[in-house]
Amino acid sequence: MTALHPAELARRLGTGLLTFPVTHFDHELQFDEQRYREHLEWQTGYDLGGIFVAGGTGEGFSLSREEVSRVVATGVAQAAGRLPVIAPATGATVVAAAQAADAEAQGADGVLLLPPYLTEGTQEGLRAHVSAVLDATRLGVIVYNRANAIYSAETMEYLADRHANLIGFKDGIGDVEAMARLYARLGDRLIYVGGLPTAETFALPLLQLGFTTYSSAICNFAPDFALDFYRAVRANDRPRVYAMLNGFVLPYLAIRDRAAGYGVSIIKAGLDAVGRHGGPVRPPLQGLTETDRHDLARLLQESAALPAGV
Repeated sequence: MTALHPAELARRLGTGLLTFPVTHFDHELQFDEQRYREHLEWQTGYDLGGIFVAGGTGEGFSLSREEVSRVVATGVAQAAGRLPVIAPATGATVVAAAQAADAEAQGADGVLLLPPYLTEGTQEGLRAHVSAVLDATRLGVIVYNRANAIYSAETMEYLADRHANLIGFKDGIGDVEAMARLYARLGDRLIYVGGLPTAETFALPLLQLGFTTYSSAICNFAPDFALDFYRAVRANDRPRVYAMLNGFVLPYLAIRDRAAGYGVSIIKAGLDAVGRHGGPVRPPLQGLTETDRHDLARLLQESAALPAGV
């Protein structure tokens, strides 16, 4: 299978909702490939822009390099060309570059470059880090602006001028001035992806800054709702967006914020609540308490977020 050209990948990702599926584990916390395949089969049946495997929602931080490789290969095989598959690259520069090369060899369509592990660096250091990854693959690469990898507009321009396969900027910080500077400098040279936790909350205002899409974790268990919300954002339908925020997203956030690490755990609990398998999370994350699971299930029943057929 031939990967999408970076320009075509950018077009597809920038015009559709992006799903970041969970990674399924069995009761011994080993990768549960069959459950994962079943989940991807459901997700790829929807009209989405792309699927990002082994990312933050997919607990990529808890996976070994071998497990990441297996998850990516499974995602590519299961998607079977129906949706673009984006693989992760993270950690030390040599590791991230190797993961980007692996992703290309496995048939992925693109790479999401997550922040390097633990250490901080200068803009010059970040340029060298990203350049090494971009040089390691012909795939389109999106950088994730978060934690210890905060890219200035000047750095992004430098990289975009030198690497045709740099296609996107995902933001997990929410610095409006920095995002305005970036879009003013680079415009449509890149696609801009909302990546703040529960990105639906920020999707409407970020649309005005050029962010035409975002990563939806909610899409894991409520894809119909997530797509309706995305369409309302793209139509700039403020009454509809705020009705959906009040009806489900904001009460959902209130449950998510009850404990650290619930950002992933609540997605797996949501899958369980709609009759699909979410399964356990790996340490250091912990699953929802029974009270929190009950409250989430009740919210889903009382809102318009339940998927079709449930």
